[in-house]
Amino acid sequence: MARKKQYNEEEVINKAMRLFWKNGYEATSVRMLEKEMGINQFSIYASFKNKQGVFLESIKNYKKEINGIKEILRQSNNGVTGIKQYFYNFLEFSKEGTLRKGCLVTNSVNEIKDDADPEVMVELKKFANEIRTLFVSNLKQDDQRKEIECKADFLMNSLLGLSIASKVFDKDQLENIIEVTFKNL
Repeated sequence: MARKKQYNEEEVINKAMRLFWKNGYEATSVRMLEKEMGINQFSIYASFKNKQGVFLESIKNYKKEINGIKEILRQSNNGVTGIKQYFYNFLEFSKEGTLRKGCLVTNSVNEIKDDADPEVMVELKKFANEIRTLFVSNLKQDDQRKEIECKADFLMNSLLGLSIASKVFDKDQLENIIEVTFKNL
């Protein structure tokens, strides 16, 4: 008879997600996960198979958390203005107290090795493409907009840069980055 889990899977994945968000995928060891999640290595392997499994579940959890601001963008009828608001909402979302953590996906992409697990890369790309698709939809709301695909790529690049910059720059600098990004759109 299988033993009943002595932990809440959602709670331990939330802890793992925060650890990956802080340290990145490569820098987070199974030992670190064990300590942060409060479960032993056997339980990690039994529930999630390996570190990759924990990370993939963490990405799913991150998607749920960021869904609030994604949904605001999805529901927006304001075209470029809606996208700009998403950038500001992202800055608030990525804060934990006074600490700015950037984006879990961006942080992971920045430090992941070339030989990264293909399944991990698929999930990271899928997440980025979901945001890009929302940018395209909002850009299409402004009739006079041309080169929508190119502008969506530019906005994705800008968001990735903002995510990294948010870990270093102060609020005024970050707001300046957003304002210049949208002046140049």
